[in-house]
Amino acid sequence: MRAFGFLSFGHYGPVPGSRVRTAGDMLRQTIELAEGADEIGVNGAYVRVHHFARQAASPIPLLTAMAARTKRIEVGTGVIDMRYENPLYLAEEAAALDLISDGRLALGVSRGSPETALRGYEAFGYTGSNDPRGADIARDKFELFMQAIDGEALVESDPQMAPPGRLAIEPRSATLRDHIWWGAGSRPSAEQVGRMGLNLMSSTLLTEATGEPLDVLQRDQIDRFRAAYRAAGHTGSPRVSVSRSVFPIVTAEDEAYFGIRSRESQDQIGIIDGHRSTFGKTYADTPDKLVEQLLADEAVMAADTLMLTIPNQLGPEYNLHVLQAFAEHVAPALGWKPNTEGPVQGDAIA
Repeated sequence: MRAFGFLSFGHYGPVPGSRVRTAGDMLRQTIELAEGADEIGVNGAYVRVHHFARQAASPIPLLTAMAARTKRIEVGTGVIDMRYENPLYLAEEAAALDLISDGRLALGVSRGSPETALRGYEAFGYTGSNDPRGADIARDKFELFMQAIDGEALVESDPQMAPPGRLAIEPRSATLRDHIWWGAGSRPSAEQVGRMGLNLMSSTLLTEATGEPLDVLQRDQIDRFRAAYRAAGHTGSPRVSVSRSVFPIVTAEDEAYFGIRSRESQDQIGIIDGHRSTFGKTYADTPDKLVEQLLADEAVMAADTLMLTIPNQLGPEYNLHVLQAFAEHVAPALGWKPNTEGPVQGDAIA
């Protein structure tokens, strides 16, 4: 692990204890959190994307504002649900954001996680899927998205408006392909990411349950990704991230929020999207014990980036405290390099 960032689900609503009552609160506070994290030296600011729910949903305007108000921190998604996207418009928006941010973009995409709406992407106008989860249209859209960002000429020009030939989308960013991540929920899907030559984004769960701990399953997922990347002939330095819930307990408030119950947390087996899945535990303890636990987490140490899932409902002040505590008391012992030392680099594939 060389880098860490925060991952916000962007929850909001008038519920007891929440400091994020409205969508406006959530958006403004996420920008404020990114600004504060940038000053601390945190490497990344990432947001989840969900539809038909009181959570972050339209990431590009939010990420653009975050990029405009920060200097060094990477901004990104974990992840955009391709079932809901117009691939050519997303390609234009992503290129513009990559240019505005001077390449500080980490655009995580995937088929998407289960949503509150039943086939909600059809209400967005994207019909024709033969898969009950829409995986087929997500795959087709992603292929078109990648063709677009690679500059392929996709449409015929109108001879009354342009010279004869085919046209590619504009704007384009020469670095955008390097900043595309795929959110993989299993070991086979990670192998496919490697074959595509993209960056790998793994979560706090895998849609597999073998009896092995999450970190062991994820370490194998990362190894398979890198082997597939190499076997496909790619020669770059792909990035790898994993997500964890980590809370250094350094104040009485930390203890009240995440004390005894979280210390007893263990990996859990449950059902998500119809699959028996392994869900990761919450790490909450004193900094010295967190260092010991995270050094023993095989996936955290195999990845270059750790995404800390945050309780955004507690507001930016408390979440900046969590990030500051992690940066001061835990991250240096794991190999962290703050954003002042430059962009995060992946591991070269020999």
